[in-house]
Amino acid sequence: MYTMYRREVLTPTYPTVAAARADIKGMLDRAQTSVPVTIRRDGYLTAVIGADRLRELLLRSVPAKVRVGADDDGTVYAVMDGRPLAGSGASVAEALADLVDALREYADDWHDRLRFAPNHADNWDLVQLIGLLTDTELTAWLSA
Repeated sequence: MYTMYRREVLTPTYPTVAAARADIKGMLDRAQTSVPVTIRRDGYLTAVIGADRLRELLLRSVPAKVRVGADDDGTVYAVMDGRPLAGSGASVAEALADLVDALREYADDWHDRLRFAPNHADNWDLVQLIGLLTDTELTAWLSA
């Protein structure tokens, strides 16, 4: 039988931004050690979590679904199935590098305006993943 003794609330919630600000070190320490923290502001609840944990979660839950092929002229393409993103080049590596550039541009456009478009609003997870990965990590994710 497993018995757990709680010494603190599992997910600490700061009732105000001022309360969170007063304990910013404690809040960040908890997030860094995988303890989620929430902050209430005007009836809205915001979560503070470690970027490493978020990155790992998104890598497991956001499939890249990349299809690679070649046109008749030899141009190699890399297309993300189900998403409006593609890259091309003389080789698979060049096509993936072009796709990484397209992902970066898409994330910028999403933050600026696409997040309000109904056909792009659900790409929040993809955009967060793009922001958390280096180009090398994005390429590895696309290649997996």
